[in-house]
Amino acid sequence: MTGARLDTLARLQGAIDRLESGTTELVRRVPLGHADADATLQGGLALGALHEVFCDGRHGAAATGFVAGLARRLAEQRFLLWIRSDFSARENGELAMEGFAELGLDPRRLVVVRAHDAESALRASADALACNGLGAVVTELWGEIRAFDLVASRKLTLAAMQSGVTALMLRISAMPQASTAETRWVVRAAHSPPIEGWGAPVLETSLIRNRHGQTGRWIMEWNCDVCRFREPQTHPRPLAAAVADRSHRTEIAGPERRLAG
Repeated sequence: MTGARLDTLARLQGAIDRLESGTTELVRRVPLGHADADATLQGGLALGALHEVFCDGRHGAAATGFVAGLARRLAEQRFLLWIRSDFSARENGELAMEGFAELGLDPRRLVVVRAHDAESALRASADALACNGLGAVVTELWGEIRAFDLVASRKLTLAAMQSGVTALMLRISAMPQASTAETRWVVRAAHSPPIEGWGAPVLETSLIRNRHGQTGRWIMEWNCDVCRFREPQTHPRPLAAAVADRSHRTEIAGPERRLAG
């Protein structure tokens, strides 16, 4: 074995040791905008790491929207690569560029790659993470995937650490398993407040794994105008102004009751 290969193996082993011991230096983070979630994440989502988002098949659209929001926060104005297996595209439907635009993402900076199977998708993800010109790489897989094991997740984590590009793994109709992910989320659609017309997406998010902190559960609303998550708005509708010709504290008299005589 040549000296160069030994040096490479030693560097990778050192990175793995730092990752598993939790001593990775100077982790850069991007805030999500939701105050409680950012506090639990010690400032936001870690860059140059692997993050997993899980959901069941009924909530695929909600989880896709959550990942899109995370990717928008992480990528900012850089290009975003979204890798999908063919089976996921058939089961979850095609990605709508109009929908991404309504969420605040620029479709011109989104590149979608269709992979023949999960193995091809994972290989493409590892290759894409080596390109430090990308803002984030999303890998979307449907169902239980044997190819995505602890070794595969470690490969993606190391690639993300070396390039600084964040990896987002969207797992639909799959159960969480052991991996090197920095965070792991479970996402469901939440009840939106009654409102006429188009309302902001509201999601039930559970952080079930956080390598360096606490976990938690939050109801998050995605603000499409400023591209940030936030607490759901208490008053989705404008409040009526006070009546001009009397005090707004005037009590409304109830119906007169007739006493039985």
